[in-house]
Amino acid sequence: MKIIWLGHSGFRIEIENAVLLIDPWLTGNPMFPEARRAEALDGATHILLTHGHGDHAANALAIAKERGLQIACIHEIADWWGSTEGVQTLGFGKGGTINLNGAAVTMVNAVHSSSIDFGGGAPAVAGSEAGFMIAGEGHTIYVSGDTDIMADMGWMAEYHQPDIGILCAGGHYTMDMKRAAFAARKYFNFRTVIPCHYRTFPLLEQNADALRAGLPPGVRVIEPEVLEPITF
Repeated sequence: MKIIWLGHSGFRIEIENAVLLIDPWLTGNPMFPEARRAEALDGATHILLTHGHGDHAANALAIAKERGLQIACIHEIADWWGSTEGVQTLGFGKGGTINLNGAAVTMVNAVHSSSIDFGGGAPAVAGSEAGFMIAGEGHTIYVSGDTDIMADMGWMAEYHQPDIGILCAGGHYTMDMKRAAFAARKYFNFRTVIPCHYRTFPLLEQNADALRAGLPPGVRVIEPEVLEPITF
């Protein structure tokens, strides 16, 4: 299994027979080298979106059309784009689990907001923000999406028992490194934590020192580098 950061909150996760592009914001992403776009997309099987904001979803339609990929996301976005944009979508909701080439993907709660705020015109409400539990190859990955700490993390951790946490931790729009560390140690029993939604802009946190300092001994914090695989 491989987890590959695409910058900001974008990831490529190779698990079971799936290659999942999660929130693949590539064009316009200051962290992503546009010359390596084909490498990031090669062999992808599905796109997963946590919510509709442009720094997560702005490139999803173009990638889906270019590569013939299905977009799996909250029902409202899936229904809208599936009926108007000529792409294949799979809408589901929180608590729902879908099988993507052997990877079990469950949508779980997040606390943020969701709108289509790109493409011109006024922002359009786009269902609800979410995270994912992705299970396969003996691991469960919690992709938090954009969120703050929430009590739901307690039952989510108990029920799904994720060993890998991909946590938004940049602050300002989401929980910061200290809050992500608090959430991880209070609710979860992660063996590995990977921060995201940071370093992209000066407004966001630039390193994971506070996250690392706030976690119990033995929890591995990996600060990812763009397009460098993390192998499990």
